[in-house]
Amino acid sequence: MAYWLMKSEPETWSWAQQVKKGAKGEPWSGVRNYQARLNLRAMKKGERAFFYHSGEERAIVGIVEVIKEAYPDHTAEKGDWSMVDVIAVEPLQKPIDLTAIKADEKLAQMMLVKNSRLSVQPVTDAEWKLVCKMGGLKI
Repeated sequence: MAYWLMKSEPETWSWAQQVKKGAKGEPWSGVRNYQARLNLRAMKKGERAFFYHSGEERAIVGIVEVIKEAYPDHTAEKGDWSMVDVIAVEPLQKPIDLTAIKADEKLAQMMLVKNSRLSVQPVTDAEWKLVCKMGGLKI
């Protein structure tokens, strides 16, 4: 199973809004970056992702799960863009901000540190386990 990180500005789509959608989930739409699009297309049903609040907060706040694999993004006016549907799984007990991630040597190669602007990015197994532990989750 692959792991991911998906970024959203809380003013646009927040963790609280994702949780409110419940088992119905929500399409992760509006991605307009080719590398992020490839990552969306690589996601498989059942895979999990960190939900990251970008903007002012800059913190991993929860975990979502892919419930529908990539399909055409209905918000795209033109072009070949994709989206997936995700549901909220659980919040981190303690949100992990970007400063804490950058301060941990074991996370120095994390895509979030190396390419912080990419909105949908892969996370390694080791990074997943460490961030979950930092966030107070048992895995």
